Amino acid sequence: MASWVAAHLGDLALEGADGIRPGAIRGGQVAADAALAGLDVSGYARDRSTVLPVEKRGATRLSPYLRHGLLSLREVWDAVSDAPSRDREKYRYELLWQEYARHLYARVGTALGEPLRHAQPTPSRPWDDRWPAQMACVGSAMEELRGDGWMVNQVRMWMASQWAVRAGAPWRAGEDAMFVHLLDGSRAANRLGWQWTVGTGSGKPYGFSRWQVEKRSPGLCDSCALSRSCPIPEWPDADLGPEVDGPYLGAAEIPGGPTEVEGAGGEVVWLTAESLGVTDPALAAADDRPAVFVFDEPLLRRLRLSGKRLVFLAETLGDLAATRPLEVRRGRVDVELADLPLATTYAPVPGWTRLAARLDPVEVHPWPWLVRPRRAPVRSYTAWRKGVGDPA
Repeated sequence: MASWVAAHLGDLALEGADGIRPGAIRGGQVAADAALAGLDVSGYARDRSTVLPVEKRGATRLSPYLRHGLLSLREVWDAVSDAPSRDREKYRYELLWQEYARHLYARVGTALGEPLRHAQPTPSRPWDDRWPAQMACVGSAMEELRGDGWMVNQVRMWMASQWAVRAGAPWRAGEDAMFVHLLDGSRAANRLGWQWTVGTGSGKPYGFSRWQVEKRSPGLCDSCALSRSCPIPEWPDADLGPEVDGPYLGAAEIPGGPTEVEGAGGEVVWLTAESLGVTDPALAAADDRPAVFVFDEPLLRRLRLSGKRLVFLAETLGDLAATRPLEVRRGRVDVELADLPLATTYAPVPGWTRLAARLDPVEVHPWPWLVRPRRAPVRSYTAWRKGVGDPA
């Protein structure tokens, strides 16, 4: 599949056609179903933040499948119902964080790319090199990000804090640098993670220092060339930024799309990167209905995603093509699909709303929420949970 991506999309990829390689997690429904079948969260509460050794990591690596709708949050939520109670509750807590990210993004849209509550912290001595590769903790993380396209959440926090809180570089630039490589990269989850870590969304920046590396990656510091002159021995010296006039985050309606199918008569299913699983509601409504996916050329040319992300999508589309007629196109989505009688599944992202307004699909299916949006605050995870309640 890498050769197909190189031939058809290589000019849009970060590495160019000659540099297209798959990441560490295979795309497609077959791989997603196998990962779900093998899901075991025993020990998750203890090991979820372990970075090294790799074999002791508790992270499940299901996030790319959740991000692209190959698995739903509900499916995974139900799959751990028999797990040890402490591990089950901690894992479900993390699934709800994913749902919170989607609700927040549905509510504030592109404003999630700007500080929500506070300006970025300002360190007393900014660094020129934001992610110095000679630091073993940073260099190993960069290798995993650029090679595998996936990192433990603990490492994502380290990298975000190092970039913005300690080095003082603009957080959006760091978020972009991480986003282009992550197989699970979504603006909802990635931007929320950065805003929470940096303190622009939480009011309390996360400080990355040597003790976290020694705790979560035993032995890594001993292998570091800077072990005896570690540049991050203590908590970073940075002051929290002043409050900003961001979007309203108090109690208000959270857009959730239709609660039941709206319209009828769709002859072709418009698939989006948000929902590429065989259980996509618009797909599942008619087993023999053909589908179409468009690689959004203007968007991809602007984003310059890593080829491994495009390979993951191509592998996923290849699996789908084995189950029903599927056409894959490249171009402007609104041009490629103009005048087609489209059926589609609502997606809680600004891009879907913008394109749907131009394409005017005749049949729109509900998004498979774990927790249905309602009137609630989104200023914090805790406030949101109190507002929306528990999954049904």
